Amino acid sequence: MILKFAAAIAVSLATIANPVLADVIKVGIIAPMSGPFSAVGQTWEGSIKAYQKLNGTTSGGHTIQVIFRDLPEINPAQAKALAQELIIKEGAQYIGGLYFTPDTLAVAALAQEAKVPVVIFNASTSSLLEKSDYLLRTSYTLPQMAVPVAKYAKEKNVKNVVTLVSDFGPGLDAEKGFTTEFVGSGGKLLEAIRAPLKTTDFGPLMQRVKALKPDALYVFGPGGPATYAMIKAYNEAGLRAAGIRFLGTGETDEDQLRAIGPDLLGIETGMFYSASHDSPLNKSVTKTLSEVAPKAIPTVQLANAFDGLHVIYHMVKATDGKRDGPKAMAAAKGFSWESPRGPVKIDPVSREFVQNVYMRIVEKDASGRYVNREFRTFEMQPDYGRIQNTAK
Repeated sequence: MILKFAAAIAVSLATIANPVLADVIKVGIIAPMSGPFSAVGQTWEGSIKAYQKLNGTTSGGHTIQVIFRDLPEINPAQAKALAQELIIKEGAQYIGGLYFTPDTLAVAALAQEAKVPVVIFNASTSSLLEKSDYLLRTSYTLPQMAVPVAKYAKEKNVKNVVTLVSDFGPGLDAEKGFTTEFVGSGGKLLEAIRAPLKTTDFGPLMQRVKALKPDALYVFGPGGPATYAMIKAYNEAGLRAAGIRFLGTGETDEDQLRAIGPDLLGIETGMFYSASHDSPLNKSVTKTLSEVAPKAIPTVQLANAFDGLHVIYHMVKATDGKRDGPKAMAAAKGFSWESPRGPVKIDPVSREFVQNVYMRIVEKDASGRYVNREFRTFEMQPDYGRIQNTAK
């Protein structure tokens, strides 16, 4: 299959009128534009519109044309087919998007054969970039978020914890990242609880946690109804009243603040971005998003897509629009800039995203909105998953 794809891409590029220098650079975005994760696709689309409104539609004198393809749910075969269509039929020089890890894995081999850079907007498995020399990401890895949360817990004299994560790849990454750091620095893990991915009744699990009497509960929820149910059960089981801290990562993202605001008050999370991040650039970007895509929610996906397109613009300029995957990737390595989330950098060796992680607490602002107030910054954090695996 890969050999056939390589032959097809060679024929396709040979038939393009000017394969060396293109006046229009096509960027294919594979995104959940419909289905249960459509809010992500809407935010990515709105973020790209906001970026182009603020920065124009050209880079290095070349027009950037963004083409979206819908991938509603996890479907590796469809992801591969969409990538092939974008590269061969549409002549896309860059691919972006990709919400889930299995879909990204399906695209990785094609990227390697075609030498097409792929900028991942979300998929967060730590080992993912090892699958192709042409992958990089502008999102995060879960160990990158979990380790600073563990460090914060130790700063606050948390001596023992229970972990509760959804039992799938990202949840296990989060669990490992947190416990490796927490236990390694002298903390005690009372129990590691893994809930099936489709769990919606967390009441019995929270009662189990309460009986263990930890100083804190570290969680990772998959988002949506399961995360809502987890937070509701935390409150209803009396863990908050018992003084058991709730520590997490993305459980208080802006979509969840809007959906379940009051139940989130006082919850502490470590994450790389929130809409309330106090910087002139972020204020400009969120304002522009509201103008170009009023229905889009300024979640972490806003920063992921905004920065993803920024990297693509940089690669287009560095290659002067030429189809040169190796040169484009070389330009991306070590690239640093100011993002709506703060200072960021692409590691020159691993290609991983290096960024600040902010400890936040949910509060009500003067206008009555529920917000994540940042109060502690762990500066320029690496992918701890890679570091922890290397240390074995």
